Amino acid sequence: MTTDPSFTIPAHPQRRFPHGSGVEYEGGTEFRLTPDAERATPELADTVVDILADGPYRYGDFHDLPMPLWLVRDEETADVFRVAVRDGTVRLHVLPTTEPDGLRRFFERLRASDAALSWSVQRHVDGR
Repeated sequence: MTTDPSFTIPAHPQRRFPHGSGVEYEGGTEFRLTPDAERATPELADTVVDILADGPYRYGDFHDLPMPLWLVRDEETADVFRVAVRDGTVRLHVLPTTEPDGLRRFFERLRASDAALSWSVQRHVDGR
C-alpha cells in the first residue's frame, strides 16, 4: 500500500481564444499542496524558486500579479503547468496537455526540500 498522493487528472481545462483578449481557460484541475506547519507565502515562494532553479525546469514568472505565479515546463517529462503560491499553499494548475508525471515529480522535489515537513494534497476540479 502506498501513501503517496494521486496526481490523476480527471479534467483538463479547455483553452479559448476570445477575439482580442489573449487566452482563457475554462474548467480544469488544481492540486493544493499544504505543509503541515504554517509557512508564509514568501517562504514558500522562495522554496519554489529554489526547486525551479535546481531543474530540470524551464520557467517564467508573472511580475504584475498579487501572488507568486510561474509557468513551468519539466524538461524531463515535457509537462507544462502553472505553479502559484497563495494562502500558505503551493498550487499546481493543470493545463490542457499536462500529465500526472510532471506534477508528481514537482511534488517529490517539494517534499524533499524540507524532510521535516509533511504535505497534504487536495485535488480541486472545476466544471465546465
